[in-house]
Amino acid sequence: MLDKIRFGVFLPFYVFRTEKRTSQLFNRLQDAVLECERLGYYSFWLDDHLMLNKMPILECWTTLSALSMLTEKIRLGTMVTCNSFRNPALLAKMAATLDNISNGRLELGIGAGVQKDEHNAYGFPFLSAKDRVERLSEAVEIIKKMWTEEKASYSGKYYSIRDAVCEPKPVQKPHPPIVIGGGGEKLMLKVTARHADRYDWGYLPSLEHYKRKLKVLEKHCETVGRKVSEIEKSCWPAGQIFIGEDRKELKERVMQWVPKGVSLEEFMRTNFVGTPEDCIKQLQQYMNLGVTQFMLFFGDLPDLKGLRLFAEKVVQKIS
Repeated sequence: MLDKIRFGVFLPFYVFRTEKRTSQLFNRLQDAVLECERLGYYSFWLDDHLMLNKMPILECWTTLSALSMLTEKIRLGTMVTCNSFRNPALLAKMAATLDNISNGRLELGIGAGVQKDEHNAYGFPFLSAKDRVERLSEAVEIIKKMWTEEKASYSGKYYSIRDAVCEPKPVQKPHPPIVIGGGGEKLMLKVTARHADRYDWGYLPSLEHYKRKLKVLEKHCETVGRKVSEIEKSCWPAGQIFIGEDRKELKERVMQWVPKGVSLEEFMRTNFVGTPEDCIKQLQQYMNLGVTQFMLFFGDLPDLKGLRLFAEKVVQKIS
């Protein structure tokens, strides 16, 4: 397993919702991605939504392809691709293509899908949680086969392919990292145990919650005959990160970040608000558990101040 600490930046389209023209939306996103690369972040991640109320959002795979041509080193990922939106054989082909044109920089985050209204609006069936997770498991099997076999065949409950050829294969060997998103302990963590190169549980409210899921994952790994050490540990240290040089600055700015209808106490409970030194202390708790990948969602986006301060005062001290 990797022992270098790495930081990925989550850039959901809705944080750029102030832009009314599509070109402006992409330009603001591009600026953030290029700054992430300049600052030395390991990866950036786009969300996969087709609609979010009436907000202007871009389709994530098309957008990643465009951004891959504007960057050189930073890795690019989906947090997370909704399995329901694309046939898994087609997704395998799309992902292999992007891995090639980006020279091996793709990270595939994939999940079962949770937005019922979005599925209904676009005409995708929204099955039970059990069926969606089972479909995800089959989909990942197909994707791996497409990426690694000369001709891939599969016959399952939900999907089937026959002598499917995916050429060129991904640049990364044996294949791009597969990140399974979702923390359901009975169903999703079993899929994670079987298929994931890295897990992603989203933000959890405490270190104790995180430790409990680790124990559940370990049991699932035992059941499927896999070592839990084969799966990289990832963590969201907070819902959103609001970082300032010192406590005086934070005190002056914190109220501008609190959404309407949310109390300061609730806001502070679910988000990180602190100095770089505070942040390092919080990250260290998870590093002690073996976490090597941190996902960061900066609450002041599209302003890049927090992104820059974290890179200069936290990443450089830890990485």
